[in-house]
Amino acid sequence: MKKQKRFGFDIDGTVTCPETFIPYLNKHFNTNITLADITQYELSPLLNVTKEQFWEWMKDHEPIIYANAKLATSFTEVFKEWQDTHHFTYISARGNHLLEVTEKWFQKENIPYHHIELLGQHDKLNAVKKHNIEIFFEDKHDNACDIAEECKIPVILMDTPYNQDPIPSEVIRVKNWKEAAVWVDNWLK
Repeated sequence: MKKQKRFGFDIDGTVTCPETFIPYLNKHFNTNITLADITQYELSPLLNVTKEQFWEWMKDHEPIIYANAKLATSFTEVFKEWQDTHHFTYISARGNHLLEVTEKWFQKENIPYHHIELLGQHDKLNAVKKHNIEIFFEDKHDNACDIAEECKIPVILMDTPYNQDPIPSEVIRVKNWKEAAVWVDNWLK
């Protein structure tokens, strides 16, 4: 039997499809953007609004978006191979006021978890350390780099147009969950 590891996961853009927000953005801001258009994490310049306007929109729309988010391709398939062996902690920048919506979504999607921590900020270092995470899965470039370098753990970076800056050797860029599974399976050996 494989030794149990403590996996840490970001939720949005990692467990959920990175395109989740796009239909909502296009409808509300009357745009026609695609994932390929999102080349930076900060969306307000692309939408031609201020950061304040964007976050006001987010505050109003987050519960609906998160309740209806689609899973990233192959996540469930890959996850099933790990779920009986490893410990899963989800660490997200979502605000804690979204915990009920988040837990209901996990139940609806049949995703097992041991703990969900909604930080209300992007800095995940303390949470990763507190939960003794041994490998982390992320889509935000600077989070991936910071966690890998500060915590000295491998971080799987889900490849997206908005996270293309160079990465340190502890960060492993993968195109999808199947590629992540191959890397993790080799790491577990």
